[in-house]
Amino acid sequence: MKEKNLLLIFTRNPELGKCKTRLAATIGEEAALKIYTFLLQHTVAITKNLDVKKEVHYSVKIRDNDLWNPHIYSKKKQYGDDLGQRMEYAFLKGFEQGYENIIIIGSDMYDLSQKDIENAFLALDTHEYVIGPAEDGGYYLFGMKSLNSQVFKNKAWGTETVLEDTLKDIKEKNLKVLEERNDIDYYEDIKDIAVFQKFIDQYHKS
Repeated sequence: MKEKNLLLIFTRNPELGKCKTRLAATIGEEAALKIYTFLLQHTVAITKNLDVKKEVHYSVKIRDNDLWNPHIYSKKKQYGDDLGQRMEYAFLKGFEQGYENIIIIGSDMYDLSQKDIENAFLALDTHEYVIGPAEDGGYYLFGMKSLNSQVFKNKAWGTETVLEDTLKDIKEKNLKVLEERNDIDYYEDIKDIAVFQKFIDQYHKS
């Protein structure tokens, strides 16, 4: 039986001063990098045992010896000028390979579990689209059964209008909306979550 489910994981290379910049503005670049690395480890933990094909798409450069085990994850480089083009290209290539259900997630969602992703793939058995709304007005997960390029065009990526504008593109379609989740971009997103306190405390002590 041909593998039909593909998970795309979009990731930034974890480099000082180049990841979680909005968070770094409050707690410093070193603490932000540690938090981002922690989030990457969480993403590995919730995806490595999924019974689907998995691709990691790097923002800048593919890393050989990193958290992503090449026996579990195929490694690719993102292609395109903005996030929309990069996601569209990844979906296009996935459908060209013959996958029937493709879902994309980022690599910095602490408020996400393996079960959430499994449920999203199950939703695509009976829906054309699945989307996971983020509290900040974006989305943390998006999936579809065939390529709709429109959902990646004319979006102000990284702003609170992304979810609303995406839903307008697919309003007539068969869509499953998942539970809203907390995306991590700013200090306010982590300050009350216990697991992040050690990073915040280290910053205040330094």
